[in-house]
Amino acid sequence: MFRDSAIVAQRNILTIIRVPTLLVTAVVQPLMFVFLFAYVFGASLGGGAYREFLLAGIFAQTAAFSATFTTVGLANDLSKGIVDRLRSLPMSPVAVLFGRTLSDLLVSIISLGVMVGCGYVVGWRINGSAGDAAVAFGLILLFGFAMSWVGALTGLVSRNVEVAQSAGLIWLFPVTFISSCFVSAQALPGPLRGIAEWNPITAVAASGRQLFDNAAPPFFAKPTGWAADNPTLYAVGCSLVILAIFVPLALAQYRKVASH
Repeated sequence: MFRDSAIVAQRNILTIIRVPTLLVTAVVQPLMFVFLFAYVFGASLGGGAYREFLLAGIFAQTAAFSATFTTVGLANDLSKGIVDRLRSLPMSPVAVLFGRTLSDLLVSIISLGVMVGCGYVVGWRINGSAGDAAVAFGLILLFGFAMSWVGALTGLVSRNVEVAQSAGLIWLFPVTFISSCFVSAQALPGPLRGIAEWNPITAVAASGRQLFDNAAPPFFAKPTGWAADNPTLYAVGCSLVILAIFVPLALAQYRKVASH
């Protein structure tokens, strides 16, 4: 299975190399968010202090949006009959999904590297230790890998690139913005605050800020509650739960699609 998955991942990476606009799309969107929030909104939200707060949120948002890359890629393979061709080969039936999510993890690593460089340009810094920073980046990538399996299930259900694009974004935008990616969760009104406090994306962002030692602007209300006090533990737990739920669901849906 692992050899087959590596071959499928290599095939997906070669596709990106030959069609580099796919990688540009995955990188440009987070960069737009960095500059938009850092300079358009950041000037009224604390300037440099806000930019330090912002970057971990952008990292978490990009990890979540990795689901759309998987969704569209898998739906594209389905619509072009590539999955049917792979199914006809003597290979593991689950290698297509593992290969897809592994190659998309590499795309996430590249996007994260570009955003780190962009962050340093706008004034963000890693103030914590190198070990803590490595843990933060590992956690972000783990969450992105977990979200790719959500995207895999969405792509298999959609089976159409146009539908997959809409289905991948229609739930990600509200989930991402009802979080502490861009503002403190305490600033959100009523029930939205409760959703944001327990949102896994909030936990990934908060864990990154804690491990990078990036303080929030002084006028941002300090979050409270168990999830806020234990963001790394909660973020890891959420990532593992997402994997435990969506890996079997995606594999079951793949078998169902491949059997038709």
